[in-house]
Amino acid sequence: MLEATGADLDELMALVRNAGKDRYEPAKPIPLIGFAQAGAGGFFNDGGFPVGGGWEQIRFPEVKDENAYALEVSGDSMEPLYREGDIIVVSPNSGVRRGDRVVVRTLDGEVLAKILVRRTAKTVELGSLNKEHLNLVLPLNRIEWIARIIWASQ
Repeated sequence: MLEATGADLDELMALVRNAGKDRYEPAKPIPLIGFAQAGAGGFFNDGGFPVGGGWEQIRFPEVKDENAYALEVSGDSMEPLYREGDIIVVSPNSGVRRGDRVVVRTLDGEVLAKILVRRTAKTVELGSLNKEHLNLVLPLNRIEWIARIIWASQ
């Protein structure tokens, strides 16, 4: 269908979303950086919101969180769920609950994609996406921020 009409995927998705509406809303740009870069300083504020320069951009439809951003997966530590080159979209304004896939940044600058297993007043237990890795239990005071993964390319 795309080839026959000459449309791109953004145009098609906008038409589907806006069926019966009068206007066309194209996908909005959101910031994108690599997972390895995310651990470096200067890309996030204390709340986990994207700041500073060095971000590329991708277009993504219907992101309600104006602070959403995308991370590009590097390496194989998140396989089989996320593979090298996959893009995950993160919403720092979305609440997180048990069982959510999350991105966590520690005070040491380490950025992890995990599953929120349990959160207490003093600790956070994070499950690995790769079953070869054990769950982590981190003291809450060692975590800079936690944000929910709202979408992933696969």
